[in-house]
Amino acid sequence: MATTNQALGTGRRKTAVARVFLRKGSGTLTVNGRSGDSYFQPALLSEVTQPLDVTDSLRKYDVVIRVRGGGIHGQAGACRHGIARALVADDETNKPSLRANGMLTRDRRMVERKKYGRPKARRRFQFSKR
Repeated sequence: MATTNQALGTGRRKTAVARVFLRKGSGTLTVNGRSGDSYFQPALLSEVTQPLDVTDSLRKYDVVIRVRGGGIHGQAGACRHGIARALVADDETNKPSLRANGMLTRDRRMVERKKYGRPKARRRFQFSKR
């Protein structure tokens, strides 16, 4: 059975990238072939489904997500961003409410790189006067 995608959205957070596919349905959430409940902890699952709650479309769409890279928190943020962008691609009237809640803005904070001559990104070796 070939199902067509209603809307597509790409979300990013830290080094995680999520491709989100929205389809008309009953509200199932699938992440990397697993259910959303088994992939994310309850706190992160509520973060992922925030855009659907804001637009009152939790039971309106089936959401299929392919996410790669980063850790579990970065992946949750990428999924949230991707769902918000897919909702806007499906229906432009969702944009003001999602924008007001800050879900369309990509969180660009990344881990700072390690510099040479230092043990970590900003930490310096202990200074010894004598």
